[in-house]
Amino acid sequence: MNLIADRLNRISPSLTIAMTAKARALKAAGKDVIGLSSGEPDFDTPRNVKDAAIAAIERGETKYTDVSGTVELRRAICEKFKRDSGLDYKPEEIIVATGGKQVIFDALVATINPGDEAIIPAPCWVSYPDIVQLAEGTPVIVQCGQNAGFKMTGEQLEAAITPKTKWLILNNPCNPTGAAYNAEELKKITDVLMKHPHVWVFTDDIYEKLAYDGFKPATILEVEPRLRDRTVTMNGCSKAYAMTGWRIGFAGAPLHLIKAMDKLQGQSTSNTSSISQAAAIEALTGPQESIEEMRKVYERRRNMVVEMLNQAPGIRCHKPEGAFYVFPDMRGCIGKTTAGGKKIDTDEDFTIALLEEAGVATVHGEAFLSPGHFRISYATSDEVLKEACTRIQKFCAGMK
Repeated sequence: MNLIADRLNRISPSLTIAMTAKARALKAAGKDVIGLSSGEPDFDTPRNVKDAAIAAIERGETKYTDVSGTVELRRAICEKFKRDSGLDYKPEEIIVATGGKQVIFDALVATINPGDEAIIPAPCWVSYPDIVQLAEGTPVIVQCGQNAGFKMTGEQLEAAITPKTKWLILNNPCNPTGAAYNAEELKKITDVLMKHPHVWVFTDDIYEKLAYDGFKPATILEVEPRLRDRTVTMNGCSKAYAMTGWRIGFAGAPLHLIKAMDKLQGQSTSNTSSISQAAAIEALTGPQESIEEMRKVYERRRNMVVEMLNQAPGIRCHKPEGAFYVFPDMRGCIGKTTAGGKKIDTDEDFTIALLEEAGVATVHGEAFLSPGHFRISYATSDEVLKEACTRIQKFCAGMK
């Protein structure tokens, strides 16, 4: 009898975490490594948010809360959805979880039956397909190339929908590409969804505050309110407020689905940290100036990274609308040999050689179901990014 359940064979370890761990191990061994593989802001959590958490501890707010989160936080989330996107939710239609990943897990595991399909535009975040498969569903991957701005069209969505389709999972702005949809672009998606009432939508808006050049990412219900009865609108505090370690994700959805997610969460993690919830209330309702300060820095970094990467032989880098990633095309390096003698046959070969020979940790495109690319997170200092891009330029120039 095998100890490990068969369902675990359907999924793989997170390749972004794996690359970060590999870079950390090389650093510990004394190698000069620049880590650009982790999707985590380099800014500290804003002072007012930390103070709110400390005050909550001093008040003794250290007990269990409702599984779906405190009423105070759920009210603050309702206000946030209304303020930012014009969405009307009641506190009972909100769930708070231990990060956005748990919200996704709750929604998909609570709804997917064996054989149900979930449409996922690719490149995509590494966990979407694995969570679908863990729930015994089938990921249906729709490739969205760099020439199309890494965005799915209405025609592509229409072609992917079958009688078995249960979900469309849309990340806006997207990890790993930074591509983002505006209201006009989303309208083409929602027009298709309106023709297929059996398809639900999970919109992951965790990067919505990080958009550049005046671009405003839209969200599904903002564009088509008639989809409210079959849409999950997810967001969180990790990216916009530099609160990754606080583990606060949340979503608004129809009440019957929230109840199902609450039931599942109640038998897994139960509530997220009461201290983190108190901090999240302050993040959502307190001063918002820190977001704009961080956003401006990210925009400057994006511009520098895109410019420098496009000067590297064999690299073609699209300028994204949001998030803090770029997803360069490295297919111009395929078939070449590095200065260290490594033959580059795949994007994984490229990222491994880049790490071992140039000391720059990135994530290969195959991890995001888009071979021929690699992901860079520019959520680190200008100086580090400039050095990393200089190393990438030299690494590519040294290929033959």
